[in-house]
Amino acid sequence: MQSRRMPKTYTLKSKVTVYPGMAAWRFLGLPANEAKEIKEQYGKHAKGWGSLPVSVTIGKTTWDTSIFPDKKSGTYLLPLKGQVRKAEDIGDTDTVAFTLRVR
Repeated sequence: MQSRRMPKTYTLKSKVTVYPGMAAWRFLGLPANEAKEIKEQYGKHAKGWGSLPVSVTIGKTTWDTSIFPDKKSGTYLLPLKGQVRKAEDIGDTDTVAFTLRVR
């Protein structure tokens, strides 16, 4: 029987990216080294659009979501919901510290 590894928790920092358009989505891009490691370790478990389910904590807010590969930047993008931005007082030009664990 093959043993299963416990998911690693990553402690990261990223600047908020605002994607233009009507929705004006906000994202955090994962740093390149961690994105590469996540792809190597968990990429074979990707879901639709290459997404990976994750748990994220920013400040006192924790939620389950997914990260998505971005060909343009070569990393994964973490969607940053309005509810989280409001709860943690995150602005469009902020750099945010967060923890992320692949589920």
